[in-house]
Amino acid sequence: MDIHEILKKLPHRYPILLVDRVLEVEEGKRIKALKNVTINEPFFMGHFPHRPVMPGVMMLEAMAQAAALLAFAAQGSQPDDKSVIYFAGIDGARFKRPVEPGDQLIMEVTLERAKAGIYKFKGVASVDGNVACEAELMCTMRKIA
Repeated sequence: MDIHEILKKLPHRYPILLVDRVLEVEEGKRIKALKNVTINEPFFMGHFPHRPVMPGVMMLEAMAQAAALLAFAAQGSQPDDKSVIYFAGIDGARFKRPVEPGDQLIMEVTLERAKAGIYKFKGVASVDGNVACEAELMCTMRKIA
């Protein structure tokens, strides 16, 4: 799935869109996506000017966006202007290594459970095969007026 398909499925736009490409998707089971981390990211201006490091919350958001793409695939539906996926919870978040400009962040997210519009995912983000961040994510899909 290239950036054009991602833009059709996620409501996020620059500078918050954090998925550049989907490498693999197994509907209802797992997704593997990537984020090319560049020095041009706006958060690097303040985090940290002397040693740019991707904020942990941005890594979690990148995994959540990959999870949202998986949730839409699991439903077999396309998002519309009246649907949005929100974070409902984050458990067990761990940060193992810094992510810096020039890194390619690979997010692997698996769907653990889906019930009554609540989705639970296990996400792992890595760089060069080394875990940078992992967490359990809960999201919910809601209709908006």
